[in-house]
Amino acid sequence: MKTPKYWRRDHQSVLPMLLTPLSKVYGWIDQINRRSVTTRFVDIPVICIGNLVAGGAGKTPVAIAIAQFLIKTGLKVHFLSRGYGGTEAGPLRVVADVHTAKEVGDEPLLLATVAPAWISKDRFAGAKSAADAGADVIIMDDGFQNRSLQKDLSFVVIDGGFGFGNGKLLPAGPLRELPEKGLLRADALIVIGETEDIYVPDSLSIPTYKAKIVPHALQKELIGEKVVAFAGIGRPSKFFQSLRETGADVIDAVEFPDHHVFSQDDIMKLVEKAALHNAALVTTRKDYVRLPHDARMMTTVFDIDLVFDKPSALQKLLSSQLENRLHA
Repeated sequence: MKTPKYWRRDHQSVLPMLLTPLSKVYGWIDQINRRSVTTRFVDIPVICIGNLVAGGAGKTPVAIAIAQFLIKTGLKVHFLSRGYGGTEAGPLRVVADVHTAKEVGDEPLLLATVAPAWISKDRFAGAKSAADAGADVIIMDDGFQNRSLQKDLSFVVIDGGFGFGNGKLLPAGPLRELPEKGLLRADALIVIGETEDIYVPDSLSIPTYKAKIVPHALQKELIGEKVVAFAGIGRPSKFFQSLRETGADVIDAVEFPDHHVFSQDDIMKLVEKAALHNAALVTTRKDYVRLPHDARMMTTVFDIDLVFDKPSALQKLLSSQLENRLHA
């Protein structure tokens, strides 16, 4: 689905008020489900990269950045994902050149290019498979609301430009759970991009790390180039803005729902738009892995890097929190 405009804090609409009764039902059902879950442990540390809102906040780039740091210290990092959008239930180790987004979802394919990645609807079973396969540390991409697996360290990722939206639970707003409850389980916040005030309960003292998304060095080739951009991610506007800030001349920006499965008709329309303007067809890496193979030959990927303002502070937190478990 596309992120509804009425989820934004600055958007005026009566829909949040009309949908509030459904939000109360959502919250009630969510509490019942949480109480029915038994939390289980694995013998290695589990780091959770999650958020409080539906849609893209930047969890996957954060997961990759933290994995790269831990790998440099000599640790064997394995990723764990639910495999949203895929048909496989798992536990299954993802092989980037073998599996497809239709089978395992798009994020696991990206993660598998960095370190071994597993998908599993049953998070505990997936974590146990990773541990049995030799992992020293598990990084769970999403799953902050999943209580079935004990986490040693939980990060809540926040899109600085979106924050917690209008502050209401689904479907009246974007929240999976209210900040005053969810943030009690968080060890730290990671805020991506420029930010206005983000609500944090006064009773909480929680470390906050700032980061920004920057174009990969090779993207300089897009400076001054005409492009037709398309994306099926949580908030495509962030991608389009990043392209413009790089210096690309964005002739058209086409939005699709998050995790959209691109049809042949979608591709033909995009190719026609690009040809009409003599422009390059550009998309995100996450969208690229969902494209049919023949369409990839006609599409340029806009790759990004996540840069932390104070990486040493985050690395210190990781080291201190994991030290006891790693040497137990």
